This record gives sequence, structure tokens and C-alpha cells, in this order.
Amino acid sequence: MKIGLTAMMMAGLLVSGIASAADKTPQQEKMSMCNQHASSQNLKGDARKSFMSDCLKKDSKLSGMSPQQMKMKTCNSEAGNKQLAGDARKTFMSQCLKKS
Repeated sequence: MKIGLTAMMMAGLLVSGIASAADKTPQQEKMSMCNQHASSQNLKGDARKSFMSDCLKKDSKLSGMSPQQMKMKTCNSEAGNKQLAGDARKTFMSQCLKKS
């Protein structure tokens, strides 16, 4: 009798553990969304780390942006970091935004 009761308790715990693992927390949802946006922009290395850090911040407005808006923000930031201006900036932005 005790073995059957123990087996039923273990099965119940297993099922409840599987059900709770399928539910994502809001932070996990945000992480997933930020990761998808970073992947859609083909970000790698430091650019990806910086993007993910900004996206995951509590007050981040990035989470509500479309992938194109996020790409524009990333390209604009990169152009600023390179201190590009004038025609060089226009050329860089054009090439950056064309990357898929």
C-alpha cells in the first residue's frame, strides 16, 4: 500500500513539475523576445551582448519595438560609436540596414 501511495505521489510531483516548466516567467518571455530580435539582426559578439543588455533592462523600450525599429536603433548606435558623419554615416546606415 505504501509503495502504491509513494508511486502516486512521485507521479503527481513529476506531472506538476512538467506543467510548471512549460509556463514562462515574464523575464523568460522578455529574454526570448530580445533573443529573437537580436537573431533577426544577425548580431554577434559585443554588439549582441550590448543589445541584449539594453533590451533586458527593466525600463527598456526595446521590448516594444519592431525588429526594423530595433535594427535602425542598433545601426544608429554603431554609427555613433564609429563617430561617422555626413556621407560616410549615410553610406554606413544604408549598408547596415540592408543586412538581413
